[in-house]
Parts: sequence; C-alpha cells; structure tokens
Amino acid sequence: MNGNAPANDDLILAEAIRFVGEGVSVTFPVNGRSMLPFIVGGRESVILEKFDSLKIGDVVLAWVDGNRYVIHRIVKMDGEKLTLMGDGNLIGVEHCRVSDVKARAVAVVNARGRRRSLDFGPRKAAAKAWVLLKPVRKWLLLPYRIKNKLGRL
Repeated sequence: MNGNAPANDDLILAEAIRFVGEGVSVTFPVNGRSMLPFIVGGRESVILEKFDSLKIGDVVLAWVDGNRYVIHRIVKMDGEKLTLMGDGNLIGVEHCRVSDVKARAVAVVNARGRRRSLDFGPRKAAAKAWVLLKPVRKWLLLPYRIKNKLGRL
C-alpha cells in the first residue's frame, strides 16, 4: 500500500466536505461493516448533501470523539450534543456536536448505480426497527458475516 494513502484519503475527504458545504451533492464510497445491513462497505457509496436540520435516525458524516470521521446514524440528540452509532455495531457509540456534522447521507448507491433513498418511508421504518433490535443484532448479522468470511476463503 502507498505510504501516502492516509494523506490522500484526508485530502479527498476534505474536498468532499468542501463541496458539500458549497451545496454540491457528493457520492462517497463507504468502507467497513459498521453500517450493515443498510449500507455495505466496499460495495456501496452514499450521496452526501448539505443539511438544514438533523433528527434522530439521520445518517451523517461527522467528526467524532475529536479524532476521526464516521458515517453513522444519529441515535440520540441532547441539544447540540449528538450520539451516533453504526447500524452494524453491536456496542459502542460516538459523540459529537451538531457543528461536527459535515453532511447528511440522503441515498445509497450500489455498484450497478442503483440509488436507494434513505428517506423512503419503509426504509426509515426498517432503520427504526433495527435500532430496537440492538440486543439481537449479533444473531441477525451472523449469516451475513459467515457468508462474507466464506467468500474470502
């Protein structure tokens, strides 16, 4: 791997944030498994846009815990303080302020270019239900994790 990759990634992210701040929608690739099953890292991208307001359930790009960017869902709001959590995470949350949120994800795009709105009623209902299923996420995600592991062998 190129030793300059992190610096290049930081530059690309900074440019994406700048474009969003100027009102331009940006399609940004997602890595990792923290947003399963709603966003598949390495295979899907999110469309990021500038936002006027935020609410619980929104998927956002935010600078969290003062040390990194994540694309995760808002699970709690207390004034200017936000708590975020990835849909695929079993434990652990991140904290930030509303001012640390750089964009809101409005849609997911798969490798074939098919766009799925994150604001679509049934998708929002599924995301709300998923939050309630947090105690059993481990078991619900198990088949996906096994399938992925077998695919890499």
